[in-house]
Amino acid sequence: MIRNWSSPSFFALLLLIVGASAQTPSSNARKTSTDAVSGKRAYSARCANCHGLDGRGGERGPNIATSPRAQRLSEKQLTNVITDGRPASGMPAFRLVGATEIQKLVAYVRLLQGNMKSAVVGNPQKGKDLFFGKADCGSCHMVAGQGGFLGSDLSSYGHGMDPAALRKAISEPPSSKRARLAVVTTSNNETLKGIVRNEDNFSLQMQGDDGAFHLLLKSELQSIDYQPLMETNHGGHLGREELDDVVGFLQSVSSSAEPTGRVRNSE
Repeated sequence: MIRNWSSPSFFALLLLIVGASAQTPSSNARKTSTDAVSGKRAYSARCANCHGLDGRGGERGPNIATSPRAQRLSEKQLTNVITDGRPASGMPAFRLVGATEIQKLVAYVRLLQGNMKSAVVGNPQKGKDLFFGKADCGSCHMVAGQGGFLGSDLSSYGHGMDPAALRKAISEPPSSKRARLAVVTTSNNETLKGIVRNEDNFSLQMQGDDGAFHLLLKSELQSIDYQPLMETNHGGHLGREELDDVVGFLQSVSSSAEPTGRVRNSE
């Protein structure tokens, strides 16, 4: 069977493989180290052809070493990916090699990733107050069941991420054309604001901050004003120490959170 490695659906499925949150390595450091050394041989034989010897990807497989999404995979999620594979994206299942070898592969992938576990920076309690106060992150993002739902749930977002990467994500959030807000004026002069959930040439579906959905016909609207979902000036109205406090809060929460397995582009 001929596979189309360059098809959009293939790369979309690859993103699903690495689109989750990570946990720290096993607490048994000595055993993990031994498994990682043994896992190198298995990785070279079974994985390097697609993912590269350094894990940074190749023509057939994604980057599983330095990709933040791959680093945020939990031990269980990474084990499941290796065990069950992703047949639709061309990755075979490896369950027949046995649980012991899969454990060694997981340990070696973690070694390639640098086993990232950074010390918590800032003051997590102050960061929580900023998150739900001055920074106003909680109006869109939820953490540990508290906050809004227009943006991504950030409960496990900090898993395995370097503080500098977290700080940059807050102060310089990546733009997303798919995740945006819209302020519309209806034919009866009613103003509605919410996140765009679905849109085509004729209609617009929005979800307001109260959770209500609005299905609107564009022909019946006076105006539509699109806005970015997340501000880009957090670095301007939060000081360096305040940014560190918010980072510390996200790190402290994610250390005890179970990864959700997904992070939407609205982060």
